[in-house]
Amino acid sequence: MSIYYGKQQRALQEQFGTTKMADRIEQLASHTTFNDDAKGFIEHSEMFFLTSINDKGQPTVSYKGGDMGFVKVLDENTLIFPSYDGNGMFLSMGNIVGNAQIGMLFISFERPHRIRVQGTASVSQDAKLLAQYKEADFVVTVKLEELWQNCPRYIPKYEKVRDSRYVPRADCETPLAEWKRVDLLQDVLPPADLAKAQAKGTIEIMEWVGKIQAGADDA
Repeated sequence: MSIYYGKQQRALQEQFGTTKMADRIEQLASHTTFNDDAKGFIEHSEMFFLTSINDKGQPTVSYKGGDMGFVKVLDENTLIFPSYDGNGMFLSMGNIVGNAQIGMLFISFERPHRIRVQGTASVSQDAKLLAQYKEADFVVTVKLEELWQNCPRYIPKYEKVRDSRYVPRADCETPLAEWKRVDLLQDVLPPADLAKAQAKGTIEIMEWVGKIQAGADDA
């Protein structure tokens, strides 16, 4: 019995003559625990892509980033990661509250390498968990269901230029996101962000768009 393939996948495998190969790959690449290699790769990752499902049953994908080690593998079945300040929509966190099923894609463009994680997630504001991450709104705990590695042959190789200056760090103040200074948003910002925006001064929407288009470091 396969845990991955339904009748749709089997039909395509039969069409292209890949059924035996697909079964062998599942046997070799699929795991239900985090081994040392997976743990090392995940904990060295500075980004991943998170898939969650909304209340209409639609999947959505978001980017999550932080400093190396922001995703922690606690044991062979559990990992955690923080939810930092965003745009206030809470799409991913709200989706997880409503549907615990998630997918995670960890990918390195320098190595290249990738690992997929399927699991059930829960969102917490437990003080002990939050204490592990500066300025995190939530900490997400993921219980592993399946993990597998993919062939990296189509991953382009890139070189990292710099860290994001917006990741919360213990030794410095986290900058305010520049888009929160845009004049059209000042009447809807939460009080803490409004105070910071007023202290730095507002900017016109087209000025911010220009920074984005120019690839400015402070955009």
